[in-house]
Amino acid sequence: MKLNLWKEKIFSLGTQTGFSDMELYWQSGRSFEAMVFEGDITKYSVSDEEGLAFRGIYNGKMGYAYTEVLDEDAVIRLISDAKSNAEIIETVEEVFIYGGDNPPTELKLYNPELQKIENQEKLDFLLEVERIANSIDDRVFKVAYNLYGDSSDVVAIANSKGLSLEEKRNSAFAYVSVVVRDGDEQKSGAKFLYGNDFSKFDPRIVASEAVEEALSQLGATSMQSGQYEVVLRNKEAANLLQVFSSNFSAENVQKNLSKLKGLLGEKVASNLITIVDDPHLESGLVSRGFDGEGVSTMRNAVVDKGMLKTYLYNLKTAHVDGVPSTGNGTKASFKSSVGISPSNFYISPGVDSRERLIENIQNGVFITGLQGLHSGANAISGEFSLQANGFRIENGKITTPVSQITIAGNYFEMLEDISGVGSDLEFSLPSGSSAFGAPSLKVNSIMVSGE
Repeated sequence: MKLNLWKEKIFSLGTQTGFSDMELYWQSGRSFEAMVFEGDITKYSVSDEEGLAFRGIYNGKMGYAYTEVLDEDAVIRLISDAKSNAEIIETVEEVFIYGGDNPPTELKLYNPELQKIENQEKLDFLLEVERIANSIDDRVFKVAYNLYGDSSDVVAIANSKGLSLEEKRNSAFAYVSVVVRDGDEQKSGAKFLYGNDFSKFDPRIVASEAVEEALSQLGATSMQSGQYEVVLRNKEAANLLQVFSSNFSAENVQKNLSKLKGLLGEKVASNLITIVDDPHLESGLVSRGFDGEGVSTMRNAVVDKGMLKTYLYNLKTAHVDGVPSTGNGTKASFKSSVGISPSNFYISPGVDSRERLIENIQNGVFITGLQGLHSGANAISGEFSLQANGFRIENGKITTPVSQITIAGNYFEMLEDISGVGSDLEFSLPSGSSAFGAPSLKVNSIMVSGE
């Protein structure tokens, strides 16, 4: 590991400069991304990134610097820049370099077979997705977005307290969005796949599910406004969880930017709701054995049967509250400072099929699409007002498609009003260092505005 070649030299120079505790964070990775549109390759990118970040305590303040070139001159600049960074910090707060406690769980995050897949095979996958999608139905107008990407990286942390950790991982994803047209009407559908086993990337599944979703929305109309029983499809439930996930961050709680402040040990959701942060999830998009500070990660039931059990902590916020870190101190890359974010964050699935959730609803709505998640939702208050589409539920059956409706409410009140949890856990597109998942959820009452 390249880090071992330099750490003693860096720590020695850091000590001479006046640093006490010091940490090195090294990351090296390669990523591939390609897009196809109408038989042409519109994007083809292979990139490598490698860099080293240094953190150290200088006169009680944390200095930080990073470099993408590691040589003798870079080491001198790294220490000098970190010292200058520490000297300009005006806030006085306790800072930490982690000494290590429990060794991290060894996770199988790397599949060597994925790295053997030739780039041409990945392009052939995209071309086949497009071909199949266009052949399914004459009403397929275009495959608007057809993307494949994969990445592999190695992350290592070493510090002057003796901590030395390394983790290797890789993953792949595919995303397709299809537009169908019938007369003047156009609708879209999408499908997302992820994992690190390329053999499970079936172009027929990706294409057919996207096309089927788009076709199912043709002929949609609005509906009467009112309070309705609603079933949120898993992808939409996951997207809502993502929007409001910042409320579980201890940093936001401590800054009075969380609706959940002061509610530890209190009931915040239906007893059917358990929300888990699981960095050890098998095939999880962002599974990891240790966090960006070297703290061993662990599965946390953040909400357990409706009760708020913990916030998500890094070392700094954990010290403020006098609790252990939950292993959620994260760095988006070696260039980033330490923040807080979930790993694989999801609502635990129940035992009911989607059909079971729907069968007792006489007059309701099955929501399969939400728009305006960032502009139509207040992450702190929990309030949301979102354009939506989906299907009517009549006498326990999904019937006609609906569009041009808006659903409105408060996310945390909605969690308390959950009366059914599906078994169909699914994750949405990842966001930064986090992935969000949910099963389909049955809500007793949501305001739906239509015609």
